[in-house]
Amino acid sequence: MRLTPLQVFSGCAVVLALVTSACKAEEPPPTPAAVTNPVDPATAGSITGMVKFEGKAPAAQAITMDSDPYCEKQPKNTIESVVVGDGSGLQNVFVYVKEGLRDRVFPVPSTPVVLDQKGCRYVPRVLGIQVGQTLEIASSDNTLHNVHALPQQNREFNMAHQLAGIKHTHVFSTKEVMVPFKCDVHKWMNAFLGVLDHPFYGVTAGNGHFELKGLPPGTYTVEAWHEKLGTQTQMVTVGEKQASDISFTFKG
Repeated sequence: MRLTPLQVFSGCAVVLALVTSACKAEEPPPTPAAVTNPVDPATAGSITGMVKFEGKAPAAQAITMDSDPYCEKQPKNTIESVVVGDGSGLQNVFVYVKEGLRDRVFPVPSTPVVLDQKGCRYVPRVLGIQVGQTLEIASSDNTLHNVHALPQQNREFNMAHQLAGIKHTHVFSTKEVMVPFKCDVHKWMNAFLGVLDHPFYGVTAGNGHFELKGLPPGTYTVEAWHEKLGTQTQMVTVGEKQASDISFTFKG
């Protein structure tokens, strides 16, 4: 049976509508409108501190990567779940303001946060981002990876990265601490992402130090999160132009 031009046009319109609908279903949620920073820089303070590990630091444990010849050649092959550096500083602790900002609304940064797959690792292992900010997920490895995010409050996603240079982007719609990432191809690959509605977060460096800048004067609950050692919270008051210092100690 020969279709009339009207029938052909109608069929194409239906297909186009279905394709458009499917594409829309995969789009990230809209980025919140940018607003002016509600903090007066003339009075802003900061919170600085250190996270320490108490006890004997765990010995480095080797990872068997022989399931993938590319990964097997990579120089770094030990577990990174507990990393202790100089002065017993604990690395990869996510420190953030949990309470006290009194519903202030903060601008969304235009610069993306980058999560790379490099040397058959997620780099960095722990990172933070704001709701509405773009997460750029890249691969520097010439082997198959898949990025599998397992949030509880946001949308789960799973995407394959077959070659170096591939990039995807994602935008989170609501705050969540923390969102775990894994690679279903390489079981040792893990990362953790803190999603917040404000910019006051940091990740401890190799010496355990962190800094939260540009805070308005006030009293805050600050939480330190570690993937294996749990969480700790402290109350701290920040005065005008004041740098308040706090510390956390996790026991092995």
